[in-house]
Amino acid sequence: MTQSASINKPAPAQRIAKPRARFVLDSGWGRSLLQLAAVVAFFAIWEGAARVGWVSNFLVGSPSKILAALLRDVQSHQLFIDTGYTLFEAILGFVFGTAVGSVCGLALWYSPFVARLIEPFIVAINSVPKIAFAPIVILWFGTGLISKVALAISLTAIVALIAAYEAAKDADPDLQALLVTLGANKNDVFMKVVVPFTLPYVISTFRINVGFGLVGAVVGEFISSEKGLGHMIFTASSLYDLNTVWEGLFVLMAIGFVLYFLIDMLERKLLPWRQASNTTTLKV
Repeated sequence: MTQSASINKPAPAQRIAKPRARFVLDSGWGRSLLQLAAVVAFFAIWEGAARVGWVSNFLVGSPSKILAALLRDVQSHQLFIDTGYTLFEAILGFVFGTAVGSVCGLALWYSPFVARLIEPFIVAINSVPKIAFAPIVILWFGTGLISKVALAISLTAIVALIAAYEAAKDADPDLQALLVTLGANKNDVFMKVVVPFTLPYVISTFRINVGFGLVGAVVGEFISSEKGLGHMIFTASSLYDLNTVWEGLFVLMAIGFVLYFLIDMLERKLLPWRQASNTTTLKV
């Protein structure tokens, strides 16, 4: 039995090598290198396919021509103007929409009767694609900045409202009853139980609403605008300039990535215990 156990026992080198390789791949640098390699390989294959004629430059474009379009717009400063305009619209819509929606969702906790009364209307509004409101918003607020911000708010507010309300409904009922037993009033229960319980869910909606804020701004620019990334993409597509279209799309992706990263940093600041919990879970 002792001999069998010694035969089946892996060698020390084998036991050390596997965790070490796994550690390198699971580290931040390892993941970043793999992601960078995947991006470089994707664009290299795309460029090669466009050069040898496997894909149409007219219908698909090529990374080299996209880069040329990017450098052209950077040198003319037009890219900075369009990006700044779209980013300003999206951030305003995101901030106001998320704030208003979250406050309204939390306020519904105070009156279950009012919440049940308006819940069907919230569901009905949420079931309609918000893009359908774009022509109405443009007619109401004109073709300027306000209409794009209003459209972004219409997309982000309903998501934040539903998330905050659903989280507030699920706040620990036992803890609420305990505080009431100890003499707490409704405001105390709200501030000490409901708000802390819903905060992670509200912050989670930030990640979703970043995309919706950009969608609202870009769709508004599609319909009526003289600047912005949406206007740039729409104009380039009407001229069959696919490389400029890709340029605008990649800039939008970069904006979304940066905003998502900033929200992740905010979550780490506000909810450090949640990050520690996630890390412990992943290690296990």
